[in-house]
Amino acid sequence: MAAPPEVWESTRARIATEGFGARLLALQEPDGRWAGGAFFPAGFTPEAGEAGQPWTATTWTLNSLREWGLDAAVLRERRTAELLAENCRWEYDDLPYWAGEVDCCINAWTVANGLWLGADVTGIVSWFVDHQLPDGGWNCEWVEGSTRSSFHSTLNSLKGLLAYDAATGGTEATRAARRSGEEYLLRRELFRRLSTGEPVGPWVGRFAYPFRWSYDVLNAAEYFRQASLVDGTAPDPRMADAIAIVRAARGPDGTWVQAGRHPGRVWFEVDVPAGEPSKWLTLFGTRVLAWWDQRDR
Repeated sequence: MAAPPEVWESTRARIATEGFGARLLALQEPDGRWAGGAFFPAGFTPEAGEAGQPWTATTWTLNSLREWGLDAAVLRERRTAELLAENCRWEYDDLPYWAGEVDCCINAWTVANGLWLGADVTGIVSWFVDHQLPDGGWNCEWVEGSTRSSFHSTLNSLKGLLAYDAATGGTEATRAARRSGEEYLLRRELFRRLSTGEPVGPWVGRFAYPFRWSYDVLNAAEYFRQASLVDGTAPDPRMADAIAIVRAARGPDGTWVQAGRHPGRVWFEVDVPAGEPSKWLTLFGTRVLAWWDQRDR
């Protein structure tokens, strides 16, 4: 049962003044950015041999604050959207921040963050409609010539379009694009190769928080749960085997275990090390199963 408004509103208000949320807000720079960069921190070069990708720059920090439920008014009062428009540009071709770039996942996060902060991201939304591949999904490698969709890129693209449709009601084009992307995943039961029926990779059942850019069936099922609330639709039965993977991963104590953090520089750790029960994964797993189990009621 959902908490009454006075309870969740009070809890939400604490994000800006306590814990992880307050710590990230304190790290925002006067020009609106974090770590001096859009997707990568200032001065980062892959050739330096740093383990993994840094997760400290502006986009990743905004993702975290939004996903944790920070009231956007906190960042709007700081003129964050305006400051980023003035001072933040993508590492790719020095493109303006709110115009997006060429990577599907980056553009999806920029759509969600822009809608949250009140920036104009309609150009990026149209970009998704124009760059959907013939098989119904998306692939961040399209710029390198890829014509086959990726599970990872498709899920992240869908999240961006869902944020747009939820905030605005969407357009006929965005709703159609989202349906095609959803069908790409559902035809594959969220984890199978269309050609053989085998799992597309071992990572489909590897649950790790923060999700970052990576795909797994819990991450995908949480998207479909949110989409069903926006669209007023029931869970698709083709998800049954994926839900079984989520259910099987639940421990006897009702928790889900962290598979392992994505390597890379962080401001601070927000979840447990590999092998320990994760409160975040347990939250997602619990509500996905509750949503699924209520489908026939």
